[in-house]
Amino acid sequence: MKSCFRLTCFIFFLISLYIPVQAQSFILKQTHENGVYKSNEKFRVTLVLKQKSDDSLSVKVWKNNDQIIYKKTILPDQDSLVIFESAYKEPCSVMLEARQKGSKKLLGLVVSPNKLKPGSPYPKDLEAFWDLEKLALNALRMEVKTKTMVLKDLGYECQDIEINCTGPKPARGYFAKPSGAKVRSLPIVLLVKAAGVKGSWCRSEVSNAVNYAKKGALCFDLNAHGMLNGQPEEYYSNLETGELKDYSVQGLEDREQFYFRGMYLRLLRTIEFLTRQPEWDGKRIIVIGESQGGGQALAATGLDHRVSAVVATVPAMCDWGGILAGRKGGWPQPFERKGDKEKMLDVLPYFDAAHLLKNSKATIVVEIGLVDQTCPSTSIYAAINQAKGIKIIYPVPYREHSWPNAEQRKSWDPMVFNPKNEFVNNYLK
Repeated sequence: MKSCFRLTCFIFFLISLYIPVQAQSFILKQTHENGVYKSNEKFRVTLVLKQKSDDSLSVKVWKNNDQIIYKKTILPDQDSLVIFESAYKEPCSVMLEARQKGSKKLLGLVVSPNKLKPGSPYPKDLEAFWDLEKLALNALRMEVKTKTMVLKDLGYECQDIEINCTGPKPARGYFAKPSGAKVRSLPIVLLVKAAGVKGSWCRSEVSNAVNYAKKGALCFDLNAHGMLNGQPEEYYSNLETGELKDYSVQGLEDREQFYFRGMYLRLLRTIEFLTRQPEWDGKRIIVIGESQGGGQALAATGLDHRVSAVVATVPAMCDWGGILAGRKGGWPQPFERKGDKEKMLDVLPYFDAAHLLKNSKATIVVEIGLVDQTCPSTSIYAAINQAKGIKIIYPVPYREHSWPNAEQRKSWDPMVFNPKNEFVNNYLK
């Protein structure tokens, strides 16, 4: 994202600007604008016509993302009509889709989100498992390879960094800082990446790290896979179709082989590297990410309690066990994949943010898309409910997994995007 979030998600920003916006023939409204309801609280979804049409309108409603509970086709004969109303005692999500020729609208809501719990049981030896992983990681003498990058901006330094890791891949990214900063004077910013391999949003960039150095921080822009930085396109394409094809579901039945083990170890190694910098103020570490990056950010604060703040946008890797409780699990929905479910139960909970966050005291800023089919709202709530620190939550009833379109951004920018940026900027002051 740039200006905090544009740097890590710049491509989504560009896409959102160029998506053609159809004239709105109707809009959807609900009882509470933020889409959050209490147990047994009645809600209504109302269709408001903006343009008269002789075309019929189809309505479809899902509970917990993938359970169709209502379907109907209507011919609107008035300017405003209630198209769905209900109330639920149990915690759940509801998504509504309305389609009319040339127009589609989605609206989501969630009931008793603070009551949602992980769908899989908390492993009794989770902390012991990670203590051993961290012990092995710390026993490995840290070796850092650096390459100085030439910057146009005076007063800042940036290096291409490789840090050895038990991962088994090394941690790689760009590290930037202001030149000549005093000892114990700067916060740490760790940027973590969304899913994919060859996309620009998956790679570390010098500009990302330098942007936060200009805000007075030690910043590491970490790629998720331990990939080399600044390579030809062919390098990343070959990884995506070869070694890293379907990486997110590699090793589902074996803790040692599960892909996210290495990803999380690279996170921990990078944090340790950053905390060894003499300029770190010894207090502030903020991790920022979207989707897979958001999941990494939550995992970071669960695994290293020195992490003091997280900004996670539509985070993945949350409540993979949701499917076991009748809800759709978080990305990459590993329990929905083929395999031995008993073996998966002995692997996946150890890497699920819904369990890693237990007892975390960091400040968590999170954006939740209430019509997100990739990282369901229920999965994120089930995870962040386990944390013990301050939570600043932005539920967005119209947000899918991708960035809002130009029309939606008229509301999203001032109500969600800008406040998240402001939080980061204030945190770094």
